[in-house]
Amino acid sequence: MLEISIGLRNEIAASAAASPDAEVCGLLLGRGSRVERVVACRNVAATPARRFEIDPAALIAAHRAARGGGAAVIGHYHSHPTGTATPSPRDAADAPPDGSIWIIVAAGGLSAWRAVRDGALHGRFDPVPLVDAGCAAPGERPQGGSPVSSRYIIP
Repeated sequence: MLEISIGLRNEIAASAAASPDAEVCGLLLGRGSRVERVVACRNVAATPARRFEIDPAALIAAHRAARGGGAAVIGHYHSHPTGTATPSPRDAADAPPDGSIWIIVAAGGLSAWRAVRDGALHGRFDPVPLVDAGCAAPGERPQGGSPVSSRYIIP
């Protein structure tokens, strides 16, 4: 399972909605199976309408911060502007089986996946249930581990 607040899920969804013609992407920072922060990153892919590539400078900076005691990079997110909130065959081809979390957002849905060897989807991804991690933004009401709202896709 992956713990992530409604506020952070909404932040990811808003970023995707603001870019209907190109994939957005960013990093998931946290500890263990809890996302504490999301960091939007520039998509440096040659064809951002069909693919994403996180800006290497942002990735290096996040890993440096983690080595200095900050939250670890536990995965990333990206959008599928014209697809579904499930990993594509291209995602599977690009994903190393390193156990990292992939959050995908599309058409108002959001889902989480773990990149593994021999995964259930495309031989690379296993679904990861999402649960509400509680408050992550000022004024956000804590939910204390309740299941994610039905407007999100829960594999």
